[in-house]
Amino acid sequence: MASSSLLWLCSSNPLISPATLLKAHPRFPIRQRFRCSLVEPLKFENGKPHFPLLTSDPAFPTFLSPNSHFQNDINKHDTRLRIFSGTANPALAQEIACYMGLKLGKIKIKRFADGEIYVQLQESVRGCDVFLVQPTCPPANENLMELLIMIDACRRASAKNITAVIPYFGYARADRKTQGRESIAAKLVANLITEAGANRVLACDLHSGQSMGYFDIPVDHVYGQPVILDYLASKTICSDDLVVVSPDVGGVARARAFAKKLSDAPLAIVDKRRHGHNVAEVMNLIGDVKGKVAVMVDDMIDTAGTIAKGAALLHQEGAREVYACSTHAVFREGLNPMQPWALIDFSTCYENFVMELQIIIYATLGS
Repeated sequence: MASSSLLWLCSSNPLISPATLLKAHPRFPIRQRFRCSLVEPLKFENGKPHFPLLTSDPAFPTFLSPNSHFQNDINKHDTRLRIFSGTANPALAQEIACYMGLKLGKIKIKRFADGEIYVQLQESVRGCDVFLVQPTCPPANENLMELLIMIDACRRASAKNITAVIPYFGYARADRKTQGRESIAAKLVANLITEAGANRVLACDLHSGQSMGYFDIPVDHVYGQPVILDYLASKTICSDDLVVVSPDVGGVARARAFAKKLSDAPLAIVDKRRHGHNVAEVMNLIGDVKGKVAVMVDDMIDTAGTIAKGAALLHQEGAREVYACSTHAVFREGLNPMQPWALIDFSTCYENFVMELQIIIYATLGS
């Protein structure tokens, strides 16, 4: 009797399920369950039900028709990618964002009277992939501390992934101990960036490849060679006249890799003896540059002492032209204006970093 009445109630009132009645009525034990099924499938006399969509159908009011500008705004703001810039190089960050078709994220950075740095994100980054563009160019300590605080702000704002984009890694030169009781500042800075909350680091032309091993997080190392190679190609220099010159012994591997891209051009090395930090003295030249176009390749130019003295030596050895190619043109204050700049044709690059960044960003998001 109870079973027949339950079946009648289920068939008469489709809004009430048998499970609800079994749980609600104490006279029906849980082990006695019944299933109400339709004897015949639903029949649509006029075809399948039609659910209208918001299209450009004239039957709908004007305010319901789609707007292309509205759709573009939705797609633009719906991205989970955010790019923020520090105060070190906002022009570079703006160019990167324009190349990506995005707008720079809104961020508030200010300094108190005692020099403390204050950072606040002006928009939500919860669940977003955040890229912080902040090179550690001079003043290196100020920009480094600002980067660490930006990373901490994004971490506390529940960002999904935080990538520190450091085009110029300022402490990369302190990557080993050359004398006793010296610090390895590159490892220290790598630990600071990792502990601050960064998930990835993107750097351009590090001083030495071993710096990547100092990080306990993935490091994407991009190079500025393509831009420099395009620049040299525009000079229409005969490949037989080229010779790649390393300004010091430490840059031989970099110069050799660069020479392979120039139809395996010959290699020359400038023997340099350094008597102190930022002080260089050229001793002699290893290789033949007489009557050729010398291309000096280095990762950075700080005081330009090495480049200037190397160019003078190359001209003394009979080089027809001298090109100095560098990725990071630091050019610190107090450079001697009497340096023989006329002997050198400089080529520095930052444009290629923008293109490489887009490739790395999409590769990071896809992984």
